Amino acid sequence: MKTKQNLAAQGLAAFGLAALPLAVQAQATAVDTVALNPMVVTATLAPRTADETLSSVTVLDEATLRRQDPTSVTDLLRGQPGVDVSTNGSFGKNSSVFIRGTSNDQNVLLVDGIRLRSATTGGAAWQFLDPRMFERAEIVRGPRGSLYGADAVGGVVQLFTHEAQEGGPHPSVSVGGGSFNTQRYSAGLSGESGGTRYSFAGSHFSTDGTPVRRDGEDMGYDNTTGLVRLAHTFDGGTEIGVMALRARGTTEYDESGLLATTDYVQQVAGLYGELPITTNWRSRLTLSEARDESVNSFYDSILDTETRKVRWENTIWTGPHEVIVGAEYLNDSVAGSITGSMPWDGPYEVEERNNRAAFSQVLLDFSPLAVQASLRYDDNEAYGNEVTGSLALGYELDDAHTLRASYGTAFKAPTFNDLYWPGFGNPDLEAETSKTVELGVRGQYRQWFWDTALYQTDIDNLISAQRGGMTMNIPTTRIRGVEFSAGAEVGDWTMAAALTYNDPEDRATGNRLRRRASEGARFDVDRVLGEWSLGGSWVVQGHRYEDAANTDRLSGFGLVNLRAGWQFAPLWSARLTVENALDREYTTARFFDGDDYLNAGRAAFVSVHFGQ
Repeated sequence: MKTKQNLAAQGLAAFGLAALPLAVQAQATAVDTVALNPMVVTATLAPRTADETLSSVTVLDEATLRRQDPTSVTDLLRGQPGVDVSTNGSFGKNSSVFIRGTSNDQNVLLVDGIRLRSATTGGAAWQFLDPRMFERAEIVRGPRGSLYGADAVGGVVQLFTHEAQEGGPHPSVSVGGGSFNTQRYSAGLSGESGGTRYSFAGSHFSTDGTPVRRDGEDMGYDNTTGLVRLAHTFDGGTEIGVMALRARGTTEYDESGLLATTDYVQQVAGLYGELPITTNWRSRLTLSEARDESVNSFYDSILDTETRKVRWENTIWTGPHEVIVGAEYLNDSVAGSITGSMPWDGPYEVEERNNRAAFSQVLLDFSPLAVQASLRYDDNEAYGNEVTGSLALGYELDDAHTLRASYGTAFKAPTFNDLYWPGFGNPDLEAETSKTVELGVRGQYRQWFWDTALYQTDIDNLISAQRGGMTMNIPTTRIRGVEFSAGAEVGDWTMAAALTYNDPEDRATGNRLRRRASEGARFDVDRVLGEWSLGGSWVVQGHRYEDAANTDRLSGFGLVNLRAGWQFAPLWSARLTVENALDREYTTARFFDGDDYLNAGRAAFVSVHFGQ
């Protein structure tokens, strides 16, 4: 195993070194445009170009989402730099997103700035989000506890819903279907008038699905999502707005060889007001709520979690420098019951907890030197006080190259399930704490870019659910890794590449953490041919282990996805996608009885779209 890891690391290093001569040659054509240097807001709470964030970031823009037209958010994220995905089958089945070797509940998912997660599991239900409701995704790798609080250990993913278009109204409609009796519909309306911006959208997805176990039944899934966004800007710059997204549906799954169902709701809603106090000071107050609800037929269970938050954020500009200070109040609540095969009424000894926080950040520009520092204090009634912070330094070596170094801390508290779930919960668990060191460099040119980063994360008291046993703390965990990404827009060609190697190691045993792949790669290529476009993606993930002892090995795999588009009339287009075109059988998780969770084989989907 060590030999394969060394070869992978050497390959990544060689790939990165090979890019350096090209970077030198390209320096003369640097920085006339920023098409490949997009604005990012998640990394620093403020708009910064990718090279100015002093972070490892990946932006998937609207054009990328349209070209790839994925059936799930996890398909979009799989293989991106530092990102690994594990699923219990396809189409609405349990999914986990690992960023830099950290677990699903050590990462934060935001939808338009509102955190969406389950307070019981601690992680996000990625599988229940329809990617057609979003026009942009930002992936920030590395700790962000000092900005977002608990659980931002490995990174933050933010999904942005569709912005209102100027003028209007602008309608849009999409109809499609394909393999496994899949049907996809969506419609939207957006525009702007008299300072008021509006965006409404709805979608429906249904499929008979595929078996998740050999010789098993098809496991269906359906999702209906609605989105509302309204905002108004007054004379003088004051702005108010509201946003709400609600997804609901049913997913079927295999429980000990029997067909079971989960009815789910995923919801985020927010109301904000933003006021310019002075020309250099802007204040924003946000009230938000997120819900994760489920009804399970097998266990006859109802589990509802709700997170309510009040956040006050102030941004002050002084010359080229920026200061952000704010406060936050958060309330988590849990309600539900389990009867049936596990008699249990009132599932949690504690059903509510509050968190108060204060945070600050400074963004200093002493060109060519940039300094970013942040500090946050959290006071949680369940697990006490935590202080997190970060410091990042950036230096512009020349017009095209930026060197960065950073240090950050984060923490993760035990979830309601970690502490109280019968048979698995452990009330003696301690909170996790982490520290991360990163060194990176980015080359930014007119038509292409490259970025590479080395990092190490040390986690004390990692909370881990052991297969067949209760949740426990792993005393020390070390994650080391290297990432390389590149992208180019040359003529009619759009290309992106990502290579990842990380080693998430339990220091007590020397074993890799369960269900994490150490090696990953992704290559995306698209070309426009007049009214037509053709493209494809190759996603590779290395082997992983189902168990903490590293005796139950899951083989690595490579997936080829193909796509084509046709703009056959003004505002009209058609798309064809073929997922897993080579019909590979692959698995990233196993049942407790040792059977593989099977993912879908080859699948083709066709759709017709009207609108901008």
